[in-house]
Amino acid sequence: MADLEEQFGPIDIYLFDQLLRGRIAPGMRIFDAGCGSGRNLIYLLREGYEVYGVDADPRAVAATRRLAGLDNFRVEALEAMSFPDGFADVVISSAVLHFARDEEHFGAMLAGTWRVLKPGGLLFCRLASTIGIEGQVQRVAGRRFLLPDGSERYLVDEAILMRLTGELGGELLDPLKTTVVQNQRSMTTWVVRKNRIVAR
Repeated sequence: MADLEEQFGPIDIYLFDQLLRGRIAPGMRIFDAGCGSGRNLIYLLREGYEVYGVDADPRAVAATRRLAGLDNFRVEALEAMSFPDGFADVVISSAVLHFARDEEHFGAMLAGTWRVLKPGGLLFCRLASTIGIEGQVQRVAGRRFLLPDGSERYLVDEAILMRLTGELGGELLDPLKTTVVQNQRSMTTWVVRKNRIVAR
């Protein structure tokens, strides 16, 4: 068990699933949009992937730089990233978008995240949702809700994610998968391929 933990670190289990299925493969450039302290990058760094990322928290970026031994990580907001368009083959957004202040901020964060993904690339996104706990969340304003665990988050639902998939010009690669954590919060996995030609 210790060997597995050392090899993969505290990687998101649904991101690990994408690795197992070969959707994230050697030679791909990986971008972590909201990298935190790099918990999802340990295996990728060890295996020699080209990894980049941003986070708004300078301490988190400093920790990821130490972990990686690289200066590929910047202190930037998702909606104002300095990385170029179509930069990465895979973009990871793990537990980030639900910190949006409101719908406009959510849209800007998502647009920035999507912008750095190459046509044909993979967006792996985990975010809080109302799915499965609709009757247990209290609306604060717009799409911001108070969850049973006491946190306040910007929450999406199935209809929103399906609409966004189409609006972005994406293709859903997996059915939406949602984990309800003992009726306290709900996390949905959204895996999207960026179409080479955006639908009109």
